Amino acid sequence: MDHSRVPVLEALEDFRRRGDIAYGPPGHKQGRGVDPRVAEIVGLDVFRSDVLSLNGLDDRRQSQGVLSRAQELMADAVGAEHAFFSTCGSSLSVKTAMLAAAGPGEKLLLSRNAHKSVIAAVVVNGVEPIWVHPKFDTERHLAHPPEPDDVRRRLREHPDAKGMLLITPTDWGSCADIGGVARVCHEFDVPVIVDEAWGAHLPFHPALPAWGMDAEADLVVTSVHKMGGAVEQSSVFHLQYDRVSPEVLKQREDLLGTTSASSLVYATLDGWRRQMVEQGYELLEAALRRAERIRAVVADLPGLRPMGLEVVEEGLAADLDPLKLVIDVRKLGISGMQAAEWLRTHRRVDVGGSDTCRISASITCADDDETETVLVDALAALVERADTIERRPPVHLPEPSALELEQAMLPREAFFAPVEHVPAERAAGRISAEMISPYPPGVPVVAPGEVVTDEVLDYLRSGVEHGVLIPDAADSSVRTLRVVARGSLLMREMLKKLFK
Repeated sequence: MDHSRVPVLEALEDFRRRGDIAYGPPGHKQGRGVDPRVAEIVGLDVFRSDVLSLNGLDDRRQSQGVLSRAQELMADAVGAEHAFFSTCGSSLSVKTAMLAAAGPGEKLLLSRNAHKSVIAAVVVNGVEPIWVHPKFDTERHLAHPPEPDDVRRRLREHPDAKGMLLITPTDWGSCADIGGVARVCHEFDVPVIVDEAWGAHLPFHPALPAWGMDAEADLVVTSVHKMGGAVEQSSVFHLQYDRVSPEVLKQREDLLGTTSASSLVYATLDGWRRQMVEQGYELLEAALRRAERIRAVVADLPGLRPMGLEVVEEGLAADLDPLKLVIDVRKLGISGMQAAEWLRTHRRVDVGGSDTCRISASITCADDDETETVLVDALAALVERADTIERRPPVHLPEPSALELEQAMLPREAFFAPVEHVPAERAAGRISAEMISPYPPGVPVVAPGEVVTDEVLDYLRSGVEHGVLIPDAADSSVRTLRVVARGSLLMREMLKKLFK
């Protein structure tokens, strides 16, 4: 295929050249009606490129096939049979992918270290989650993806499960054995869906971890805005084989997706694909060398410990994305959140992620000598000034087994059940009716339907006192919890006995 072509960008260029005046959305009419004060900040070209796909970039019959041709080029670029663009981010794309594999009441294997968007999908879609617990790294207090044997064991326990959702790379760059998990799933004739939101760049350089389509995954979701060159909310479905129907996937996406798709997302996805096919190897090669240099410098800074291939050598992960720079800061006597706050306040450096133990920075094709120097200098300054950062109460990190909570009700059932708000000191033993997700990275410690324990409460409360944000809880201070009302549980048990 001719990857020098960019159907969406070409159609957009043609639209602007023709000077069409639209008498429908968007109401700003390609910037004619935008407030100049807004245009001064975001740029008038943003509005000039904000065009409806139908009756704008293409006609109502889609006779020019602008979007379909762009998607065919994307599929060819990454070795997929089909590719579909999504303008609602991978949070919605993952919900769609799950619904394409399993319907309400059906079982789906899920990595328990999933982002809150996956748990939200369980609530919205009504699937029954069969949790596959991650491989926990006790020393780093970090969850790595589950292994093929973990998936095989759960499929044997639940042979009626409709598939598996695997998250890789994680927020911290550790990667699953996608090929091994795929082979296990295919033994049971079910698909493996890969939430590869952090892996859009993986197909374009052999030194990077395995790309889902190359590792026999059936359906892969990527967020091109995370490690690629497209605008926020740019997501792509990649599909192969016949275990997930492309027709079903498109219908589920139509059910959940927007009817006002952004031409900005389509155009930047199209352009990024061309750039990666033509220049991706060279751009990623430079980024890999840059990341290696930064990691070596950071390793020599006292108190900082960058995560490297030792997690693979120790058998904790199948691979590691070297472009994700993950740095343990605990030896500085501070948390990752404190390090992130100090870097933003004093050096105007915004790291990509932070938690109680570490910070992370993504190195992409956009980085250059200036951004490399800024990051290294900022980290050196953090080391030098760490003793001036106010010490906060420590976070009480639980043992890994304490994070494997009992699932007493289906998440959807618990989320929509009658609820009570109880003080935290009386919440142990109660069934949560909400997600409680320290953010970032946004992985729920407690999901709806799980039984709250004293260990998890101590972890969450000490985290809040330290400064951890928990934005999705009804009470972000975790002084109270939203739990399933006892009366509704009694009624549930009565109905179970009645209909036995």
